[in-house]
Amino acid sequence: MITGDSQQKVPLKKVLGLVFGISIVVGSTIGAGIFRVPASIAMLLPDKFLILTCWLVTGLYILLCASSYAELTTMLPKAGGSFNYVKRAFGNYVGFAAGWFDFILNVGAPAFFCIVLGEYTVLLFPGLTGLNKQVGIVYLTVFTLLNLPGIKIGSATQKITSILKVLLLLALVTGCFVAKPQQNPVTLIPTATVFNGTLVIAFFKAMQLILSTYDGWMAVSFFAEEDENPGKNIPRSYFIGAGTVILLYLLINGAILYVLPLTEIAHSPLAASAAAAVAFGSWSSVVIDIVAIFVVISILNAYMLIPSRILLGLSREGYFISQGAKLNKGGTPYISLLICYVITIIFIVYNTFEQVFSLAAVMLTVVTACSFASLLMLRKKEPDLHRPYKVWGYPYMTILALLVTLFLFVGFAISDTRSFLIVAVLFLLSYPFYRLLKGKSDI
Repeated sequence: MITGDSQQKVPLKKVLGLVFGISIVVGSTIGAGIFRVPASIAMLLPDKFLILTCWLVTGLYILLCASSYAELTTMLPKAGGSFNYVKRAFGNYVGFAAGWFDFILNVGAPAFFCIVLGEYTVLLFPGLTGLNKQVGIVYLTVFTLLNLPGIKIGSATQKITSILKVLLLLALVTGCFVAKPQQNPVTLIPTATVFNGTLVIAFFKAMQLILSTYDGWMAVSFFAEEDENPGKNIPRSYFIGAGTVILLYLLINGAILYVLPLTEIAHSPLAASAAAAVAFGSWSSVVIDIVAIFVVISILNAYMLIPSRILLGLSREGYFISQGAKLNKGGTPYISLLICYVITIIFIVYNTFEQVFSLAAVMLTVVTACSFASLLMLRKKEPDLHRPYKVWGYPYMTILALLVTLFLFVGFAISDTRSFLIVAVLFLLSYPFYRLLKGKSDI
């Protein structure tokens, strides 16, 4: 096991800028969730206005989070993201646990993107019926090989696919809003559900699913060390990227709700395809499936880059095998990338979409809560640390973000006991693993 100091000498290429930062936020956020989640939300919340409110409230929470993350990322622009801040604020073990939680959260993401890609591909080629997961593994393999040579290829792919994604989604939104909607009677919320708590639980479940679709807004933090001017580019990437995602999510959901009745949305696993059929005619089903594949491909490419950067950072600190920090000539942590490839295959084979998605939301609240707490701690411990960007309204905005995150965690724990128990077990297991690694190194 090699210590953090020796691994830190391995440099990453500083070749990324603002355009990549925005594209990685947009590209790593908008993907499988926006096609799958509207159906689940429609089953939970029987009112269109309430559904859009839930998406907007979650988006505003993301902007609140982004402000605090911008300070942390520009203050410590290191590969691996949030665990760097948590470790500096609270010590090795807490940093270790946060880092591995973040890794598990992100390494599982390509699994549900590949599952969705497999589903859409089978729709295009019915002869592949029953081979959804095998097709997903093929996509995973192709994009692993694409990103192995170096960061420049991955960066170019991300920019192109993110721009194409936005244009295609705007075309879908425009088509829906100019189309004649299907019969869509207004659905009223029964008063009893408000007072007996049913609606409250449903709202938390909806926010849990929506929060998972926003997962990726902090993606730029994983590439801070590779940014040519992090103090300037990173805050802009956070806010422009997150703002773009929020606007697109509201437009897409508004378009789907405009053309389809809630009952049809609730029974359409791929609601965007159903909405496109209304907007462009029955012939559009094949076209929209192709569009969806390209949209999800963009987020898959992003998540081929992210988990390997976290594993690189963990390896540097002695939290993983030293080989995980090795880079090839193109600046790719190739061993970490291949390890992520194997782990993602396991997720694809042994988990369903809903299981992976729900677990990701719970783990995301744990990681972000630790990050906000670390900002508050570092302001006290190291007030003179160079901070190119400072969060607006400190400490109130950061405290608010932390409290909302903790509130969401409690809500998710109540509404999704299974995911909460998995997170609790992983946390309990983290300390023995930490002691094992500590016994082999000087972390």
